[in-house]
Amino acid sequence: MAASSQRKKKNRRAQRTTSRTSGNPARRPVVEAGPVTASDWIGAARLRTLPLAIAPVVIGTGAARSTGPEFHWVIALACLAVAVLLQIGVNFTNDYSDGVRGTDAHRVGPARLTASGRVRPRTVLIIGLIFFALAALVGLAIVVRTGQWWMLAVGAACIVAAWFYTGGKRPYGYYGLGEVFVFVFFGLVATLGTTWVQIFDLPQQAWLGAIAAGLFACAVLLANNLRDIDQDREVGKRTLTVLIGRRATQVLFTLFVLAPFGIAVLLALLFPIAWISLLALLAGLPAILIVWTYRQPKELVTALALTSLTSLLYAVALFWAFAG
Repeated sequence: MAASSQRKKKNRRAQRTTSRTSGNPARRPVVEAGPVTASDWIGAARLRTLPLAIAPVVIGTGAARSTGPEFHWVIALACLAVAVLLQIGVNFTNDYSDGVRGTDAHRVGPARLTASGRVRPRTVLIIGLIFFALAALVGLAIVVRTGQWWMLAVGAACIVAAWFYTGGKRPYGYYGLGEVFVFVFFGLVATLGTTWVQIFDLPQQAWLGAIAAGLFACAVLLANNLRDIDQDREVGKRTLTVLIGRRATQVLFTLFVLAPFGIAVLLALLFPIAWISLLALLAGLPAILIVWTYRQPKELVTALALTSLTSLLYAVALFWAFAG
């Protein structure tokens, strides 16, 4: 019995070592057999996260519209294209970086292209870089149209930050800083940048809306990392969730989802229609309930999708309030 117990312990240690050191997807078993289909590529784009790219542009455009009738739909649509292209680019490069490190080898959610071994890592990387390049081209067009050349530096910072989230030798997403990235770039930069290139001003409603968008983005990331907390611990990925634990993550997630509605109450003092944003709680409250009561990590995929939907519904409500 003692010998058997020792053999089991050695096997478990060997498995943990393999999961940490296997950075080559070709050395791991294929997660899903069969050829890669269009739905696999669409899944790799992680469409459920796209509301996080759309929401700040909607809020920023609404804030621009609130100052008067002079604002630019074409520029607003270009901002939307930049945000969506960057989000998809981040998703593909994240697939690549986590895949070659072995982080996704035992993930709970849908299988990733790189980790499954069905697509060459280089191919996934190239796709991600193409989306970054497209975002850069549209961003350059915005800069040329508006004459705000200093924003080239902002765009470059967005792409660099997107890559080093999980890429490079010391990705900051592996050291508890992912939430800082999404708050700054998918909240403040995306929202305020959208408002600025349309009216060259940043009214207070744009700042408040940017904070709200950033908080929703952080909440989605928390739900994602809570789902993967055990796997991330195994491979040494020290997300904020790994650092603070499940209970603190649940509390923080709840605060991040509810705080934007406190902001909406403040905005309602100037824009009464903002009260309608409270209807987004119909999606937000179930997400909070799932995060507190889930039994299987895969249930958190639903919480993630509901939180993304909450951010979009909230953004549309604020746009109505600002533009009305």
